[in-house]
Amino acid sequence: MSDDIPDEGPRCPAEGLRFPFETSRLFDPPAEWRELRESCPVARADLPTGDRAWLVTRYEDVRAVLNDPRLSRAATTRPDAPRLGPARPEPDSIMAMDPPDHTRLRRLLAPAFTGRQAERLRPRIARTAERLLDDMTEIGPPVDLVEHLARPLPIITICELLGVPDEDRESFKEWTDAALTLAPHAAGAVTGARERLADYLRHLIAEKQHRPGDDLLGTLIAAREEDRLRPAELVTVAATLITAGYHTVANSLANSVLALLRHPEQLDPLRGGPFPPQAVEELLRWTPGPVSGGTIRIATQEVKVGSTVVRPGEAVIPSTASANRDAAAFEDPDALDLSRAENRHIAFGHGIHRCLGAPLARVELHVAFDALLRRFPGLRLAVAEEELTWGTGMIRGVTELPVAW
Repeated sequence: MSDDIPDEGPRCPAEGLRFPFETSRLFDPPAEWRELRESCPVARADLPTGDRAWLVTRYEDVRAVLNDPRLSRAATTRPDAPRLGPARPEPDSIMAMDPPDHTRLRRLLAPAFTGRQAERLRPRIARTAERLLDDMTEIGPPVDLVEHLARPLPIITICELLGVPDEDRESFKEWTDAALTLAPHAAGAVTGARERLADYLRHLIAEKQHRPGDDLLGTLIAAREEDRLRPAELVTVAATLITAGYHTVANSLANSVLALLRHPEQLDPLRGGPFPPQAVEELLRWTPGPVSGGTIRIATQEVKVGSTVVRPGEAVIPSTASANRDAAAFEDPDALDLSRAENRHIAFGHGIHRCLGAPLARVELHVAFDALLRRFPGLRLAVAEEELTWGTGMIRGVTELPVAW
């Protein structure tokens, strides 16, 4: 299929557009996003796997893609389906399902991730955050915020929610780190990490079937027969919740703290707390996250995206990362504005696959920022910004963040 040519502006790139795009500076989105939004909002690109996909970059188009049932997540599990990473999505994952299977799982899981339920967990999350900050105080500056707060807070939270024993959390971190790589040569490592995680969860689930608990896994095991998950679904759902609940929050937390430190004129009035909820929303919009900014989908029938016709079997990547910097949706979109009142960001996606854990993630981030700036009002970077590096997995995050106070 040939690339569509917009009615106005430069021609779409015919060949050679490679995705994910390289980034040269912290927080600066790849220049390609702006160029594509302005001149070629739906463009073909080559992926690390050798497959090709349509990149969708404008806010309204991205929302439309995320809400279109003709663009299937379940179809991405087919053996011949284009893919972004070295391993295929798990067919039993809620993230790789279409209705009615997706509807059934979502209905079963949704009660554990409501806004009300997330608020009920706030005191427990706050106690965890305070304990981690106590440890940072005892260690003394400089301390790596990634190692001592950004990673442990979400992994502790999601493991407590699911009922995973404390001593197994480090293994979970290793497995999920490996499972999210994009390197084409790492297919074996990704598959191995997934298998180790699945084996562990099968063992844990078997134990809980004999000794039920009041955690989320126990609740899923005890579900009504008509709603009960198949064994394979239960394992994959648990693995998905752990991976999503850990990595996305950990990277968002670390990236957001760095963003705050890079904007002292906005941070200084917030030192000592309280931290405003709208600032959490702006940090979610502005900070880097998944390199694609949206999970790949496959057209099951002909779909028109903007002025481009996507044919059955072709892949589409809706970039929420690009959409959240679209001037058509946000005033001065490249500026971080912690007081931004109108903020229709789609960092958590849109439509039926909108992030199930969004309320929990919001509470975790708010608790972390509030406690960190209250406990350490003099928080600052302990190294030159040029020394910081980004990870190279599916979710971009600063690998270390040494801070002092």
